[in-house]
Amino acid sequence: MHEVLIDVTRLLGRFLQGRLPTGVDRVSLAYIEHYRPRARALVRWHGVGFELSRPASEALFQRLLCPDARHRPGTRKLVAHGIVTALGRPRSSGRLLINTGHVGLEHPGYARILAQRQVRLVFLLHDLIPLSHPEYCRPGEGLRHRTRLDNMIGLASGIITNSRATLADLNAYAQDAGRDLPPTQAALLASGLPSVAPGPRPVAGPYFVFLSTVEPRKNHWLLLHLWRHIIADLGPAAPRLVVIGQRGWECEQVVDLLERCEPLRGFVIEHARCSDSELATYLHHAEALLFPSFAEGYGMPVAEALSLGVPVIASDLPVFAEIAGDVPEYIDPLDGRRWREVIEAYCPPDSPRRAAQLARMARFAVPTWAGHFARVDAFLEMVRARSDR
Repeated sequence: MHEVLIDVTRLLGRFLQGRLPTGVDRVSLAYIEHYRPRARALVRWHGVGFELSRPASEALFQRLLCPDARHRPGTRKLVAHGIVTALGRPRSSGRLLINTGHVGLEHPGYARILAQRQVRLVFLLHDLIPLSHPEYCRPGEGLRHRTRLDNMIGLASGIITNSRATLADLNAYAQDAGRDLPPTQAALLASGLPSVAPGPRPVAGPYFVFLSTVEPRKNHWLLLHLWRHIIADLGPAAPRLVVIGQRGWECEQVVDLLERCEPLRGFVIEHARCSDSELATYLHHAEALLFPSFAEGYGMPVAEALSLGVPVIASDLPVFAEIAGDVPEYIDPLDGRRWREVIEAYCPPDSPRRAAQLARMARFAVPTWAGHFARVDAFLEMVRARSDR
């Protein structure tokens, strides 16, 4: 396998800001882990792409894979020195540049980077949600994402998607726009959680986990109101709900419920910052992962729960069936009555319904990174060979 460049600008920025990794970030970290023996880091600054040396790239990869707040000042110096050193280094050409973070392609500077470095871009597309569901995104994000897609189609030598569902959306977008796509490859993602041993049970009694950034698309509002009704009917016997994820945008009503709704106090537990070991522990002991999202390009928490042998109750989205087959319980994201029925059915220690899902899970092959990168490696070799003709 030839050497590749990996655009780490998004990961680097979030690390320096002290932010926890999102699902997109976990995918980017998996790419670093896989390609680091034959990769260099590309950092964009003021519209210019700087390729770090192999030693500097390896040092930066290690800090991104094993983040430690104490290393932030040193990382700034490492990158600054790497940029200065890169200014005097001859530019090699012909390599592939992998962008896994949806960042940078809305700016015309990306085309300049490709021209200056004579590299070929391979882009990982996570979703088209800002176009298909703009009501769930920040204002203006739809226009920015359209620009990303148009630049990607025009600039990329290849496009990887995280699912056949996302690829179908991309094909439909290109057809509507009258554009021809570069070569594409769908490759399911695996769990982004590292392999860590779970700790002791963190919550007494039955509980469920909702793992997601707090934003309108994820449908926290439904579960919180549903929990209020469950508490009113069951009192102290009501199950607990553990909400894990950082607070995002336009989620004021959900935040009000989390902070000011007295009936939820003690029954809904919010963890905005949760380490990987804590997350693995919460998932491991949960009755199920709840994922009532309105729209997803993939849905990393579903893969993470299944990889740990944890049942899943999720929205009836096509991409979840693509990931998990018939294993989870699928429910319309607006059908509160059905959500409550299934949740309560999973609460008893000897729940037949939960046991049935565990039995389905036993014969299910969870998506793996080995499977993902087998597809991606072959795709990259095809893109390289095609470009060399």
